[in-house]
Amino acid sequence: MENNLGSRIKKAWNIFLNPNLFVNSTSGGSYSRPDRPRLRNLNERTIITSVITKLAVDVSTIDIMHCKLDDKDRYKDVLNTKLNERLTIDANIDQTSRAFIRDVVMTMLDEGCAAIVPVDTTLDPNDTQSYEIDSMRVGKIVGWYPKHVMVSLYNDKVGYRQDVLVPKKNTAIIENPLFPVMNESNSTLKRLTRKLALLDVIDEQSGSGRLDLIIQLPYTVKSEARRSQANQRRDEIEQQLRGTKYGIAYTDGTEKITQLNRPVENNLMKQIEYLTSMLYSQLCISQTVLDGTADEKTMNNYYTRTVEPIITSIVDEMNRKFISKTARTQKQKILFFRDPFKLVPVSQVAEIADKFTRNEILSSNEVRQVIGRKPSDDPKADQLINSNISQAKTDVQANQTPTAPTSGEESDKKTDTIYGNLPKEESDT
Repeated sequence: MENNLGSRIKKAWNIFLNPNLFVNSTSGGSYSRPDRPRLRNLNERTIITSVITKLAVDVSTIDIMHCKLDDKDRYKDVLNTKLNERLTIDANIDQTSRAFIRDVVMTMLDEGCAAIVPVDTTLDPNDTQSYEIDSMRVGKIVGWYPKHVMVSLYNDKVGYRQDVLVPKKNTAIIENPLFPVMNESNSTLKRLTRKLALLDVIDEQSGSGRLDLIIQLPYTVKSEARRSQANQRRDEIEQQLRGTKYGIAYTDGTEKITQLNRPVENNLMKQIEYLTSMLYSQLCISQTVLDGTADEKTMNNYYTRTVEPIITSIVDEMNRKFISKTARTQKQKILFFRDPFKLVPVSQVAEIADKFTRNEILSSNEVRQVIGRKPSDDPKADQLINSNISQAKTDVQANQTPTAPTSGEESDKKTDTIYGNLPKEESDT
């Protein structure tokens, strides 16, 4: 007992008794998360940020799991592996699985490509493919080589990003499936970004506080003396406006002042509206999807044409790099699952649940899980049966307890046994 107590005391650990956790506030540390993805400077001030964030959030709501397939390559079960923990619980010390997927999508849409790098593994990935992933992170590709890529990756050991040369065979390189629309130099998104930057410049100029006045003097200014006299007159008006309390100045009766700081008519705003509508149509995103008023048909089209290609590219690349050939022969695969009931109105849930249970697609407890209810203790709730019709007669007889027949019933049963299967002539005889 003393040995057990002593070993427990030696192995005991308290967070406040660890001197390594007390760090000087002036060394290291950061007021903002250094591992958080940062968008490009041009995208941070435009509407592109809202579109990228919307896509990243919607993609991260889809479940990704490390699964086991059957002999016909159909989903059978979820494997209890470290890779599945990275995809469903936590990807690293800083990010949950959904935050990790959001990081992947935002980096991929902003940069055009994203790299998923296994940081901590049980074995060296360069020596064997039979390794488990303890943590993985998203990096920006800053250099391309024949068999390697240079990745800007956050190092959680030191607290800042570092450029690391990693092999392509162990790194999931995910390319944006919408690359020609979003990341090409002359794509619709890049053109819209440049137009929005021009609009910001015009807004800053109009709000800078300048008056933009033209003073028409009663004499010509072709000679040098007249030009110096005009400059002197301009300086006098500036001093009057600057030195007075309300910015009031006076001029001569023969002088005329024209103000130019009115908005100049151009077609920049029309071009921005045109490029915005074109970008939404090419991304299969409507304004109703962004403001949350889209109907079920519009949302299904958005998920089918925009969200699923993105999540498919992520899952396919992880299957290619993180699932070895031996694991593929063992019917292991990374799959994604989207909940179709999220887009269903509450008024249709009862009708859909009735159709799924009546056609023996889902059990009653599975339907209860969808609507957020506890499973029922009734064994019948876990069976794929149609409760609206009676069971087969053989099943009912199998569930009944046999009783001992009476003497009359026993004699009738013997008679049926002797003569029941004989031909008609023999039974008459």
